[in-house]
Amino acid sequence: MIAKGSAEVRTRPWAVLGAMLSFGFLTCAATPPASAADCPGHPDALGTSRTLVVDPREHPRLGTMQYAETLPLRDHEVVLSFDDGPLPHNSDQVLAILASQCIQANFFIIGQMARTFPGGVRKLRDAGHTIGTHTQTHPLTMNRLPIERAKAEIDDGIASVRAALGDDADKSLSPFFRYPGLLRAEASEDYLASKGIQTWSADFLADDWRHISSQRVYDLAIQRIEAKRKGILLLHDIQARTVAALPRILQTLKARGYSIVHVVPATADRPATPTESQQWQSHPPSESIPVSHWPKIPNFVFADASRLAVPSLSDFDGLNGTLVPSAEPFDRIGQREQGAPLPRQAPWPRQVPVTVASAAAVLPIPAAAVFAIPELPHPTAQAVALLAAATPRTVVTDRDAARATSAVSAGKSSRGRLGSRRGGRPRASRPNYGGAIPVAAHAKRNPLKHVVQVKKRNV
Repeated sequence: MIAKGSAEVRTRPWAVLGAMLSFGFLTCAATPPASAADCPGHPDALGTSRTLVVDPREHPRLGTMQYAETLPLRDHEVVLSFDDGPLPHNSDQVLAILASQCIQANFFIIGQMARTFPGGVRKLRDAGHTIGTHTQTHPLTMNRLPIERAKAEIDDGIASVRAALGDDADKSLSPFFRYPGLLRAEASEDYLASKGIQTWSADFLADDWRHISSQRVYDLAIQRIEAKRKGILLLHDIQARTVAALPRILQTLKARGYSIVHVVPATADRPATPTESQQWQSHPPSESIPVSHWPKIPNFVFADASRLAVPSLSDFDGLNGTLVPSAEPFDRIGQREQGAPLPRQAPWPRQVPVTVASAAAVLPIPAAAVFAIPELPHPTAQAVALLAAATPRTVVTDRDAARATSAVSAGKSSRGRLGSRRGGRPRASRPNYGGAIPVAAHAKRNPLKHVVQVKKRNV
C-alpha cells in the first residue's frame, strides 16, 4: 500500500500539470512588474522593469553555461534566480530585501525543504515570485543516476512543492526546473522536455555556495554580469553570505543602468512574449562581422543533369563521313533558342578530320615485349677474375712507399693516436703492402665502381 501510494503521488502531479499546461488552464499568480515609482517608501528602488513570458515547449533548455539558448534579454537586463530554499532565517531576509526593491525573482525549491518549511514556499507565492523545482533531495549525482531514479527525484520534488502550495498549486507552480549543481544528463533532459518542463541553467554565477566572503560574492556577481551585460544570475537564498551581498549587488546594478526582468510561463490567457529566434541564441550573428558566402553556381545547361549528355553526330560538322567538332559544341540548341549569335570561326586551323571508320576502329593491343624490362646480370666470380687479369698493375717503388708511409703517419698524428674522430669510432688504418699494390684487390671489393687504371710510372 505504501509503495502504491508513493507511486500515485509521483505520477499524479505530472498528469495534472501536463493537462493544465496542454489545455492552457495554468494561470499566473505573479504580481504585475513594479517600477521604482510603484515601490512605496523606497523611491530609489530598482524595481522590476518588465515580465518576460516564455513557452517551455518551444524553448526547453536555457542558459549559456550549458545550452545553445538563453532568455531573450536586452542589453543590461538581468534575471535573479535563487536555489535550495526555503530556509526560514536566510530566505526570509532575501524576501525582505527583494520586497524593499520591489523585485520579483525566480526560485527553484528543493522538495525536502518544501516539506519541512511549507510556509516558506507560500511566502514566495504571496510575494509574487515564480516558483520552480530543484529535485527532491538535491543529489549531486543527477548526471550519473539511472533514469528511473532521476525521474523519481524530479517527480517527488514537484509533488512536495505542490503539497506545500496546497489547492493553489495549479496556479502557483511553474514548469521550470534546475539541476542541482547544474549536473545535467541527456536522458533526464528529454524526460523533462516530454513533460513540458523547461530546464534552466545560468549565464553567470557568484560562487556563493563556496566558503568565501560576502565581499567576494559581490565582486564575482558584478564582474561576471559586466562581462556579459545581460543574463541569468544564479544565487542561493539559504546562504548568509548571499544575504549580506545582495543589497550591494542590487544597488550597483541600479547605479550602472541595469534592470531586473521577471520570467513566467506562458498560458492560454497569457501568450508568450513575441521574440525573434536569434534573440534566444547564445551567440547570435552580428551585423558588424562579415559573413562569407560561397559563390553562386553558374546556371549551366547541364548543371541540374544527373549525367552529362553524350555527343552525337549532330554535334559535329563535316562532309563525306568526317567528324569535326562544331564551333558551338553541346550548347548549340540552347544558344539558338535564346537568340545568341554563334561563335566566330577561330583563326587557327580547325582540327584534323577523323573519319567515322577510323574513329570506330579498335586500337591494337600492345605486345607484352613492350612492357618487359631487361634485368642486368650480376657479375660472377669468373667475370671479376677476368677483369682483374685484364687490368694493368701499378708498380710502387720504395720511394713512393716511403712517401705514402709518411703521409699516413702525418694523418694519424693530426687525427689522434688511434686515427679516430672526436667522439666517434676509431678508423681502421689501411694496410701498407710495401711493394706493388695490385689494382685487382680493389676490384674484388667493388669491381663495377672502383676500377681505376693507373699508368705505369717511368722509373
